[in-house]
Amino acid sequence: MSTAAAATDAVAPKKGKKKLIIIVAAVLLVVLAGGGAALMMKKKAAAAEGDEADAEHAAPAKTAKAAPKHDPKAVPTFVPLDPFTVNLADRNAERYAQVGITLEIEDAKVADQLKAYMPAIRNNILLALADKTAEQLMERDGKTKLADQVRRETARAMGYEVEDPEEEDADTEAKPTTKKKKKKKVEQVLPVTAVHFSNFIIQ
Repeated sequence: MSTAAAATDAVAPKKGKKKLIIIVAAVLLVVLAGGGAALMMKKKAAAAEGDEADAEHAAPAKTAKAAPKHDPKAVPTFVPLDPFTVNLADRNAERYAQVGITLEIEDAKVADQLKAYMPAIRNNILLALADKTAEQLMERDGKTKLADQVRRETARAMGYEVEDPEEEDADTEAKPTTKKKKKKKVEQVLPVTAVHFSNFIIQ
């Protein structure tokens, strides 16, 4: 009897140890599986962040490709006009001017429209020149004002409604308390972006 009891006691601890080993192994497996899952999640998150970063870097590249439509460095189109020879508005002497003008435009399609309206454009520019005196045109400021006037007269010939800044100045001087000066700050969108003089002789 005592021998059988001793054998039973010996088997019981062995079974308890086996259970403990199985439990520890199961816990280790769960921990390892959890760690593996965590690593996989981190890798996926890192990959997703990398994709987002690549997308952010790629987006400016697309914007840069689309930007040339509004790029100020884009090459404009120049439309040279036949030279103008006109008598000036001087009363004391016979003075005349020979002026070469080139119109600068952003859209090449406008060049065809300019050619279609060329007789009216030349007429308006000749009238603008004929209103000037030699003294006005000899000054740099006078040439700048003439260039602005040529832009406006070209637009008028093409059917644009254009406000005359000289009239606005007169209104402002007559009513200095009014806020009409704010209108001058709003730049009108005209088909001609700039006027260049290729020749300017006054005699």
